[in-house]
Amino acid sequence: MLSLFAFLVGLSIGSFLNVCIYRLPRRESIVFPGSHCPDCHKAIAFYDNIPLASFLLLAGRCRFCRTSISWRYPLVEAVNGIGYLFVLRQFGASPVAIVYALFFSSLLVITFIDLSHQIIPDVITLPGIVMGLIASATLLPVGLTDALVGLFLGGGLFYGIAALSLIILKKEGMGGGDIKFIAMIGAFLGWRGGLLTIFLASLTGSLVGLLLIFIQGRRRVERIPFGPFLAAGALIVLFLQERILHLYAAWHGL
Repeated sequence: MLSLFAFLVGLSIGSFLNVCIYRLPRRESIVFPGSHCPDCHKAIAFYDNIPLASFLLLAGRCRFCRTSISWRYPLVEAVNGIGYLFVLRQFGASPVAIVYALFFSSLLVITFIDLSHQIIPDVITLPGIVMGLIASATLLPVGLTDALVGLFLGGGLFYGIAALSLIILKKEGMGGGDIKFIAMIGAFLGWRGGLLTIFLASLTGSLVGLLLIFIQGRRRVERIPFGPFLAAGALIVLFLQERILHLYAAWHGL
């Protein structure tokens, strides 16, 4: 029953995340007006706004104008619901689990906004930094000192990369959104988690970039959003950090 409750809560919050993903890049209120079709602007009734179920019952189309509804909507809802199940399994029914569930949802919103618009809104990362520090100081096992080091170490590394790129290459090598995003991740996961996130994000980002070049002939000058790779790295660290560090220590005989 607890797992079912966590999943349903995740689905419901996932529905709200879709609102954030659509409206935040457009600088629209996430509260007013209520949910409506972006094409015909008709208000969506509550029975047409049930996570997953309404999409299936409406066959993926608006009830009024029959415009196709993006698959992103049920995808975000399902991923958030499943993510909450993983958080519950990893951290149990606890305040820590609630914090990490909100962290998971913020990573999901940032991922889809960055994929669609190649921006990471400050309205998520700046409050996220504050929340991460408060949670680390009071609830999370990271602790305030570790969180502060993670914030400044991660943000400082990315800021240094951005500065060197401007000086040497005369172009932007790291966006300001990425800098604040890794600072937020460091505030939640600490300096070890932050560094491991950077490593995993850089590794997966490089592999995906090479794959795109090989398959599509993608030019290197085209920008690949880095936020989704940071989010994926942070999730791997959140759920598997201890195992990864244990394997690393065993590999090196530590």
